[in-house]
Amino acid sequence: MEVPIGKMTRLELYLTATEAYKFINEQSPDVLFIDLRSPEELACVGAPTLIDVNIPYKSADWQQWDDQNKNWKLVENDQAIQQIENFVEQKGFNKQTPIVLLCRAGFWSAWTVDHLAKLGYEHVYNIIDGFEGDKAESGPHQGHRVVNGWKNSDLPWSYDLDKAKVFFDRD
Repeated sequence: MEVPIGKMTRLELYLTATEAYKFINEQSPDVLFIDLRSPEELACVGAPTLIDVNIPYKSADWQQWDDQNKNWKLVENDQAIQQIENFVEQKGFNKQTPIVLLCRAGFWSAWTVDHLAKLGYEHVYNIIDGFEGDKAESGPHQGHRVVNGWKNSDLPWSYDLDKAKVFFDRD
């Protein structure tokens, strides 16, 4: 599998959304599936029905505008890695547990894989096409996320969020 540089990880464990769906179903309940997207993304774009938890890597700061990206500034959740570790422990798992990470397109999840690997996690997978997929390089949908990804692969997802899976450990 050819993996774009920004989606590469030190563990080199990659899945497409379709492969992740199969892997999660085969490994369940011995695998954790974590969605790293912001609460805003889940609310507006939907979420896989199979996620165990949402631990946002970044969220919008509604008080700051990002002129370069023409959107609200995204602020990193500096507690995300600790929140993941807390969730792994809470579920009775450990650093050998398979963990599958999802973000919009595979970049934030790659960063998270690398940080967990530094802490000794050995089986953390990056879904390289994410929830929304990659941007079309040409054609009528050029620049839109219509290529691959969880949602574009018709894998199970919903706009109806499960409150128990939306995890906000702000302590």
